[in-house]
Amino acid sequence: MLTVPARSAAPSGPILAVSNLTVSLKRGDAWNAVVRNLNFEIAAGETLAIVGESGSGKSVTALSTMQLLPRGISRIEGSIKLAGRELLGLPETEMVKIRGNDMAMIFQEPMTSLNPVMPIGDQIAESIRFHRGVTQAQARADALRLMERVRIPDAKRRYGQFPYQFSGGMRQRVMIAIALACKPALLIADEPTTALDVTIQAQVLSLIKELQEEEGMAVLFITHDMGVVAEVADRTLVMYRGDQIETGTTAEVFARPAQPYTRALLSAVPQLGSMREHAKPHPFPIFDIATGEAALERELPDIRQKQAPPLLDVKGLSVRFDIRSSLLRRVTTRVHAVENVSFNLARGETLAIVGESGCGKSTMGRVIAGLRKPSSGHVELDGRDLAGLSQHELSRHVQMVFQDPFASLNPRLTVGKAIQEPLQIHHLSSPKERVEIAADLLQRVGLSPEVAQRYPHEFSGGQRQRICIARALALQPGMLVADEAVSALDVSVKAQVVNLLMDLQQELKLGIVFISHDMAVVERISHRVAVMYLGEIVEIGERAEVFGNPRHPYTRRLLDAVPMPDPARRHYRRNLTGDGELRSPLKPRGFVPPQRHYEEIKPGHLVQVPGPEWA
Repeated sequence: MLTVPARSAAPSGPILAVSNLTVSLKRGDAWNAVVRNLNFEIAAGETLAIVGESGSGKSVTALSTMQLLPRGISRIEGSIKLAGRELLGLPETEMVKIRGNDMAMIFQEPMTSLNPVMPIGDQIAESIRFHRGVTQAQARADALRLMERVRIPDAKRRYGQFPYQFSGGMRQRVMIAIALACKPALLIADEPTTALDVTIQAQVLSLIKELQEEEGMAVLFITHDMGVVAEVADRTLVMYRGDQIETGTTAEVFARPAQPYTRALLSAVPQLGSMREHAKPHPFPIFDIATGEAALERELPDIRQKQAPPLLDVKGLSVRFDIRSSLLRRVTTRVHAVENVSFNLARGETLAIVGESGCGKSTMGRVIAGLRKPSSGHVELDGRDLAGLSQHELSRHVQMVFQDPFASLNPRLTVGKAIQEPLQIHHLSSPKERVEIAADLLQRVGLSPEVAQRYPHEFSGGQRQRICIARALALQPGMLVADEAVSALDVSVKAQVVNLLMDLQQELKLGIVFISHDMAVVERISHRVAVMYLGEIVEIGERAEVFGNPRHPYTRRLLDAVPMPDPARRHYRRNLTGDGELRSPLKPRGFVPPQRHYEEIKPGHLVQVPGPEWA
């Protein structure tokens, strides 16, 4: 087995050395180079960030290092050395010993990486037992400690649960626990915090830094979040369409980018606080890749109809899930996912809902879209109670863009057919018109109409999310529930998609419930913001008020956790008050929630009076 010296042993060479790496993929009879002549090294205790847009070759580089590209249709040339040992050409039996032990990888999409029929705890313990040869009881104990360390609440109970019972953010925490189980010498993190909210992202990044300091671990960090790059990376490598176009220390790349593409990437990063001069939502500037200069900067009129009846009216909404005993199937506990939530949404308005994973954001979005029934309270759309609408009728008015694009698309349908499907179900157009509409929608979300004949697995994660947005827009709904709709997109495409949503809102007076953990995007797109914590809204108000004058301790904690694209803040230690184990939404049967009281700071700006847990 490969042995990597500890940091204290002062290794003579780099942990990872990649030389003249060229990766080609076979399409038909032709080989297409998707990564060309890549060179970099990572020393023990060092973090190298690889940045670039979807399709630039970042993930292919990571998969090549792990030797996980499919054989027969991939060809890897050059050299990849781990602690001086050449990995290219090693038999699979040797690579199995190295993966998970000497080097590990956190993948971008946790749902496709986890075994759906195997308990979460056993998946973490599996790696420990395989590589360390410990007993089942010891592996379980180690797995529980890892679950607690990555802040999975109620770890003992959740050890036996399955991936479908976890939120997207919780599943990513499981992936991080698996990767860190054997304390590898090299950690490859491929968009590891994409699915995480800002507070958990900050804690995970701090955890990786902490393990790096303890173990001398080298980290290859792949991301499109330049704020994360600034805070974690010693050096940065920029890729564009398979080529390495710029590399250097992170401070140098941020302060003096040499290439127009690097300047465009940095300029397109949304920064928290940039909207203080704007009283209303404002489109992102679109940057020209060739010059790195802004190609589009414009004002967007505010089209809210404040005096008109609300498009959406939510009153006293609660959603609870029964947990039954395994023996008599009696209800023993309940998950209080959403608790007594009330708000409204005007036509042409965007209400952003922010909060940590498990706070009830997505559950509330599903209720609004008619995909889940509330336990109490009601939701009115255009004055009509959703309970009186059929799902077929409701889907004409409300559409949802889900968090996980791969799970949202039928793998057996081409993306063109997937976009046409809603039109076909509702008999809204002829077959020829459906093809034309699908092509137009693909173009509007930044994809070529020619890709309509391809299948979901042929696209990157960001491209799949664009396809999901195109499908949601096919019926021209009056309202859109966007559940982390842009979280998987790189910065330039994120700007294009957000601007597209704002343009559609202006044109159609589209109401949008925007569920997100990206506070900088929320600040850019939203008219109002609601902050949720454990199923309750703790603060709601105009965007400028919530961001400029946050009054609840949890709101301040969220804003403080946002990574900033400034390398000077790399050693900044946030005050993540209350960052111990998350409180559980599980309550005993018969639990009566306490009466909450709200203080009105300004008209429309309501703040829940903090309880003793925030003292």
